[in-house]
Amino acid sequence: MPRNPILPGFNPDPSVCRVGDDYYIATSTFEWYPGVQIHHSTNLEDWSLAARPLARSALLDLRGVPDSCGVWAPCLSHDGTHFWLVYTVVRRFDGNFKDTHNYVTRAPAIDGPWEEPVYLNSSGFDPSLFHDGDGRRWLVNMVWDHRPDRNFFGGIVLQEFSHPQRKLVGPRRMIFEGTPSGYTEGPHLYRIGEYYYLLTAEGGTGYGHAATMARSRHLAGPYETDPDGHFLTASDTPGWPLQRAGHGDIVQDRQGRYFLAYLCSRPLPDIRRSPLGRETALQPLELTADGWFRMQGESRLPLAEWGQRDEASPVHERHDFSAGRLPDSFQWLRTPHPEAWMSFSERPQWLTLKGRESLGSWFEQALVARRQTAFGYRAETLVDFEPDDFQQAAGLVCYYNAHKYHYLYISHDPAIGRHAGVMSCLGDQSLASTFIAEDARVALPEGASVRLKATVAGSALDFAVHFDGQWHPVGPTLDASILSDEAGKGEGANFTGAFVGLCCQDLSGRQGPASFRWFEYSES
Repeated sequence: MPRNPILPGFNPDPSVCRVGDDYYIATSTFEWYPGVQIHHSTNLEDWSLAARPLARSALLDLRGVPDSCGVWAPCLSHDGTHFWLVYTVVRRFDGNFKDTHNYVTRAPAIDGPWEEPVYLNSSGFDPSLFHDGDGRRWLVNMVWDHRPDRNFFGGIVLQEFSHPQRKLVGPRRMIFEGTPSGYTEGPHLYRIGEYYYLLTAEGGTGYGHAATMARSRHLAGPYETDPDGHFLTASDTPGWPLQRAGHGDIVQDRQGRYFLAYLCSRPLPDIRRSPLGRETALQPLELTADGWFRMQGESRLPLAEWGQRDEASPVHERHDFSAGRLPDSFQWLRTPHPEAWMSFSERPQWLTLKGRESLGSWFEQALVARRQTAFGYRAETLVDFEPDDFQQAAGLVCYYNAHKYHYLYISHDPAIGRHAGVMSCLGDQSLASTFIAEDARVALPEGASVRLKATVAGSALDFAVHFDGQWHPVGPTLDASILSDEAGKGEGANFTGAFVGLCCQDLSGRQGPASFRWFEYSES
């Protein structure tokens, strides 16, 4: 029965832990706020969103971080009394430098309260906290080497963390320099029997991605690499349905069975693009008699099917905003202060967005959206918006980042009045937007609320607007595959996924509002 991915849509870099009968998976959120998604399950099959812990400015403020920076590869663990969350905030991507800052916070329960963060280091990314049997805690992270004549991925380092002193203590040791595959990152440490096991991701986050295991009888090494090489990868099987498999974490259930949670992606058929982003999959592991981990079934490939659960029903959500809060499936971009531009009280029963900066801004956008979690879906909304200037716009957006989006907007122009049009950015590194078929703009009746619709089927996206009792198409069929990791800057430089949601801009600074009565998302 179809089983993977267990967390569909943009949910990469899983870190998994078990507390009694409960399992938790934390995943990266990059520039989306609040930071880190944590899902919960009691059976490793059915998962629901439990928390987004980095939800206040003391823990996270992402204003100004570039696309695909922000929160990378969190690590969630439990020491018997507290949950511990280690995370990186990346403030630069392009060029030789990364500017990576690592923090740790803890909480007595998964929904908090999460303590003020402790700064750890800035030497690299993908930090992970290992709780040893003697009560000591150890941080491992990859080291970023900016020197042009060196391997940027400089290896995995180990250092002790003292919570009473609120800092790293003792020497920093290089314990693993990686294999010839390179791009060694995503470290996790385990103590199983007589060995310490070090799991890393290698091969980059694209189609050469893989998982590598090394082991040592001593915490600080030396670590020997699995003689059979990567124990998980799809790099040699380009037609396999799950690709880019690698970065992961191991958990043991109450029966003693091992499972690997790992990231993967599902490219569109015949198109090496994955608009759903990097997703989380899970499958059984076996510990062999000679002490190495193997994927169940003696294959290195990620499994699209395992277990006995029936295929999940397509998602259907309708939110009328009467609850006075944003639906759990929604997030926004970068800022810890959405109350400055998002309101449920100014117009009860409606979500009001006050116009902010341009679509693609790295600072203050009035944009809320939910992940695309299937190759086909329909999204609709009802909007009440009366722009009086071309600098004001609001509507329905299919968004990846600042240089990849399609936007069905309502605006005003003296020649046509209030109208619906389409604006896109097609992966252009200059961030230049294209106004699709300006002659196809649709004039709208004044003073009436308008329904907007986006319909996606694989790589095809169609927009439409409803008034006078019928739907009117706006613009031509668009390329939805642009909203993928692989488009634009490419698979090694984009790490999120496609979203669909609501937004409002007012480039005049007057903060003109748009009100949305409901939002509906239905997968096909």
